[in-house]
Amino acid sequence: MTEPIKMAYLYEDLMNTYGDSGDVKILRYLLQNQGYDVHVDNVSLNDDFNAKDYDFIFFGGGQDFEQTIVAKDLQRHHETLRDYIEAGKPMLAICGGYQLLGDYYMTSDGTTINGLGILPLHTVFKADSRMVGNTHVKTPWGEIRSFENHSGRTYFDKDSNLKPLGEVLEGYGNNPEDKQEGLHYKQTIGSYSHGPILRNENIADAIAKMIIENYQDRVKTVKE
Repeated sequence: MTEPIKMAYLYEDLMNTYGDSGDVKILRYLLQNQGYDVHVDNVSLNDDFNAKDYDFIFFGGGQDFEQTIVAKDLQRHHETLRDYIEAGKPMLAICGGYQLLGDYYMTSDGTTINGLGILPLHTVFKADSRMVGNTHVKTPWGEIRSFENHSGRTYFDKDSNLKPLGEVLEGYGNNPEDKQEGLHYKQTIGSYSHGPILRNENIADAIAKMIIENYQDRVKTVKE
């Protein structure tokens, strides 16, 4: 029996705002059309998880309350997610999931909630200046059109080697000042784009290609 492509959806029951689960459905559809079997595991509170077992990891967005709960449970997976990201394996993190890969996010009342600290970035919430509307972003894979709805302003740490996913042509992106949207580090992509983002076929095809390459490497290693 052929080994399936394995995807992990982190906290699907808590982090699935504005149709983010559509990103997983789109990728599964694209991969199945190319002849691959695809298996998706939903990983939630208290579940065991080893990132190296997967060919792709998805982490969606959530409301503040749910995100606070997830932030505490997520610390159990720091090492395995860090190793996965640093090994250059594909991951897509949207909104809250993107924020939690960083050092921390500060709520509107000044409370600091720790992220995973894998990527040198942080987020500050401004409840009185929510960033809502359509987005248009220029990326290395072509243009992306989607929408955003967030109060968090994300900033890369000074002197970090992080690069944005793209340049903001319409909307806010990471924050109102930088005119940059999202993150592209190795094969990890972070974004504030909902809708879902992968309704843009260009970036969906690019991530599907990353997944297939990672799958082929994993299967080859298992056979050896």
